[in-house]
Amino acid sequence: MVLTRRFRIVAAVLVLGGLVAGTAAVAGASSGEPTAAATATPAADSTQAAPKADETEPDTTATERVVPAEVGEPVPVDPQVQAQVSYMLAHWTDYNTDAYGVITDNDCVNFTSQSLIERGWTMDDQWWSEGTGSDFDTSSPWISSTAFRDYVAQSGRATALTDDQRDQVKLGDVAQFDWDNSGDRDHTGVVTRIEGSGDDIQIYYAGHTDDTDFRSVDYAITEKHPGATAYYWSIP
Repeated sequence: MVLTRRFRIVAAVLVLGGLVAGTAAVAGASSGEPTAAATATPAADSTQAAPKADETEPDTTATERVVPAEVGEPVPVDPQVQAQVSYMLAHWTDYNTDAYGVITDNDCVNFTSQSLIERGWTMDDQWWSEGTGSDFDTSSPWISSTAFRDYVAQSGRATALTDDQRDQVKLGDVAQFDWDNSGDRDHTGVVTRIEGSGDDIQIYYAGHTDDTDFRSVDYAITEKHPGATAYYWSIP
């Protein structure tokens, strides 16, 4: 009977200990405290996740888009003026001896007159030419700068402009020069280019004798013939 009683006591102790341990475990679980398995740090993943599309950093090396510069509208040119200027540029060194005569060392007005025919002018009894090469005849206004000035002024075919009126000069207008400011005209050409505006207008001309296609008026009157004066005939 004694052994049986001791056995019961031991069994009771064991049962009581189990209940206490079980109660503690249940209490821990119900209190929300993590177990050893829950608090264990998982092994680090060696594979890095790819960033999302909207998390990608912008490409700061991309070239900024270049905006083209504005281009001005082309200046309209009358077809007859274009024909005149084209003639000057085609024959400023290649003299047109098949259609006209040539005056050696003094062909500037003869060449200008030819270009005006290309522009649409017609000869009259004061301004004319006939023959070719060295076998030809002309009126004085066809070949003389001063006579041409007088003819144009009297006929009204063009309007006189001074060098201070560059803003009114157009392509195809006639440029004339008084190299020594004696009152006559010493050289004649045709305006083939105009650049700039306002007080910074540059005018270029083509001509024979001093053969050129784009000679600057400023160069002609300040460097080639210092102190000379330029004039123009504005042709409607």
